[in-house]
Amino acid sequence: MTILEGIQLTTEYLEKKGIDSARMNAELMLAHILKCKRLDLYLQFDKPLKDEEVSLYREFLKRRSQFEPLQYILGTVEFYGLEFKVNRSVLIPRPETEILIETILNNTSKEVSLTILDIGTGSGNIPISLARNLPLAKITSIDISGSAVELANENAVLNGVNENITFVNAGIDEYAPDEKFDIIVSNPPYVSKDEYQNLQPEILNYEPIEAVTDNNDGFYFYNLISEKAKSFLRRPGSLYFELGAELFPEVKNIMERKGFEKITFKKDYLNIERVIYGELN
Repeated sequence: MTILEGIQLTTEYLEKKGIDSARMNAELMLAHILKCKRLDLYLQFDKPLKDEEVSLYREFLKRRSQFEPLQYILGTVEFYGLEFKVNRSVLIPRPETEILIETILNNTSKEVSLTILDIGTGSGNIPISLARNLPLAKITSIDISGSAVELANENAVLNGVNENITFVNAGIDEYAPDEKFDIIVSNPPYVSKDEYQNLQPEILNYEPIEAVTDNNDGFYFYNLISEKAKSFLRRPGSLYFELGAELFPEVKNIMERKGFEKITFKKDYLNIERVIYGELN
């Protein structure tokens, strides 16, 4: 079987299984197996695949046809220009979360020493991206999942910022910091209990439920974190959240009730209010 034949057969199979972007999935899986860039495949379409490459390709194909996310199959994902290891213990970083990073960086000087608390470490994509771009910042990142904290530590080493970040295995309910922070940031679980069952199978069957839904009305962690931030933040201090679609009005109300001012939002590329932030003075 040649590279081209493998891609064509895989694409057809994935399309029949209802996988979106079947051709891209087929190419990315094979490029990963061959340890080359996706575009390099086009330069060697006639190259025969080795038996072990075909065997691994079939294994990847089986997993993807069962709607396992491509990122878990490959074991890595790119986020904000950096590479992160991912597995089923963590939420897969999404491109829209890059807007959260951009917003913080646009509002923050690289020349100032800051303390930052990230709530919900996951793969570590938020604290690590911030650490790479704010070299003087001292960052603490907490997560209730020990497996997530372990993976985030690996990613911090991979990206050369492990000296800048302290990872803590704790939930926000129990966390009691011994210092105040200039910035608190979180991409909390914001899918409501009712909406959760309607999610696509890649999320529903594979991503960690505690990272997706608050098992409540979708606002539980916005309320809790906004309340905790009142005692965790220095004055003036800033709180940044990622938002789900249509959550902005209620989260704005929550933050206002907790005493936050100058509340602002940033929209994503689909014109959805994706980031909200405010100040506590």
